[in-house]
Amino acid sequence: MNNFINIGYGNTVAAAKVVSIVSPDAAPIKRAVQEARERGHVVDATCGRRTRAVIFTDSQYIVLSALLPETIAQRG
Repeated sequence: MNNFINIGYGNTVAAAKVVSIVSPDAAPIKRAVQEARERGHVVDATCGRRTRAVIFTDSQYIVLSALLPETIAQRG
């Protein structure tokens, strides 16, 4: 049975697939998001809001969320 983590605005991600949840402020994170976007491996779940958390998955996808990393971690 898959457990899901609510990442805001009705969006969820499979808890077993999450590798890390980080803040998008650091340059290496911004670079990783841009490279994944070029490969088509970014899922934008911000619903038009500012990105406040970047979720890395074990399948090389990156999920963007408008919630803080601390909030997402508490929900997991």
